[in-house]
Amino acid sequence: MQQPPRTLYLDDANDAVVILDQTRLPAEVAYVPLTTAEEAWRAIKDLLVRGAPAIGVTAALGLYIHMKRFVQEKSPDTDAFLIEAKRVGAYLNTSRPTAVNLQWATKVMCDAIAPYANKTEEETYNTKQSPAYAQPATLLQILRDTAMQIYNDDINNNRSIGQHGATLLKPGMGILTHCNAGALATAGYGTALAPIYCAHEQGMSLRVYADETRPVLQGARLTAFELQTAGVDVTLLCDNMAATVMANGWVDIIFVGADRVAANGDTANKIGTLGVAIMAKHYGIPFYVCAPFSTIDPATPTGREIIIEQRDPAEVTDLWYAQPMAPAGVKVYNPSFDVTPAELITGYITENGVLLPPF
Repeated sequence: MQQPPRTLYLDDANDAVVILDQTRLPAEVAYVPLTTAEEAWRAIKDLLVRGAPAIGVTAALGLYIHMKRFVQEKSPDTDAFLIEAKRVGAYLNTSRPTAVNLQWATKVMCDAIAPYANKTEEETYNTKQSPAYAQPATLLQILRDTAMQIYNDDINNNRSIGQHGATLLKPGMGILTHCNAGALATAGYGTALAPIYCAHEQGMSLRVYADETRPVLQGARLTAFELQTAGVDVTLLCDNMAATVMANGWVDIIFVGADRVAANGDTANKIGTLGVAIMAKHYGIPFYVCAPFSTIDPATPTGREIIIEQRDPAEVTDLWYAQPMAPAGVKVYNPSFDVTPAELITGYITENGVLLPPF
């Protein structure tokens, strides 16, 4: 199986996180170096890198690269190092609000160096009174090790998701997926596409139907691209064709990803996922959410509390078109995600196995 292009990697020699610019796919495979926290923030915000796991890994590596430059340029003491790391972690979290992996990754990074600091009531660090006081060079190495652990864990967890999900598949099955939760949405291998890749590597013949996923077309530009590259039988659908394909009996199972899973099982994923789940319920098709445990957010009780990102109206009216596709000045509603209630979800495929009701 031919692998899709690498999504991102650390270029330590050049003090950069290198990402595949997904806004240029499928026409061009181009890589962009991110050398500052501001560049990482912008790359996440503008979807150069996207997919909940991938933006979490990008934020972790971006935080490390920023702190490496900070040490080189400012020669900070430990107090200043810890304050800056906390500031940059909070800053990166503002790039996109819905995907919990982003906040999870920056928290893991900051928690890794937290034992070397005591937080005062004034929100400053009093590290010299800590018995675990460490120099900035040591803290920087801890950040690098932690970021690479997040990177490698993501790939390994995705492969485990694939192995567990592949047990649900049989030769000749038709699979529908929405948006892109493949290798391009992660550090590698993917979540919702991982079972497909795993089964394909085992020689299983499958049919995949990929919703184009308006308005940014992640299904058309990314899912179809990476599945076709891997030699998987893939058919592209306009979003409003999914019901007809289900009615035809061509879909046996549905795999989607997730940006956040609430404590009760409600799941936020790319806009349109809710409609797919409702149709799946009508036609009696199993609907599975594929996501690592880092996507589960116990601090969010239900889907009602998930913040839904509102994006630029131009994504609906102008993006990808030679000419505008809507009248100038028309009002646009452009939520990036919707929430699928837990009762519409057959199960969750995680790195630790397939979770079935009661959750």
